[in-house]
Amino acid sequence: MVGCILTGHGEFASGLGSAVEMIAGPQDNLTVVTFRESEAGDYADRIAVAITDSVAKYGNTVVYCDLMGGTPFNQAMLISQEVPGVEVVTGTNLPMLLECLTSISNETTAPGLAALALEAGQEGIANPVLGVGAANDMYDTEEEGI
Repeated sequence: MVGCILTGHGEFASGLGSAVEMIAGPQDNLTVVTFRESEAGDYADRIAVAITDSVAKYGNTVVYCDLMGGTPFNQAMLISQEVPGVEVVTGTNLPMLLECLTSISNETTAPGLAALALEAGQEGIANPVLGVGAANDMYDTEEEGI
């Protein structure tokens, strides 16, 4: 099993975590660590504890960050250099998280999950265009969405 940590600026992590729970239900191996301006002073300690606890429990951990070069990413990268079994992914989006969290098994490794994250994250980005009348054919308005 692989532990997963979701972090980012402001309400990014808590909002994305809430969306994951709404769509896929509670995820026992997902920890959300927010980085709010008011919490900046203790963020390094909180993310370090979350990562080391996750690695201790699961053996491997993937940290999902919002933005390369930001504090959450930088701190995760620093910790990943000190703690074995940690992979860091940046540019996190909802399709990526859903695919990764629902694909984890006892055989999943952190490097394998990080590779899946990159693939799923890219596949989740689209600019679909509907033709005339296609909206009526494509979507049944009587059914609920996800």
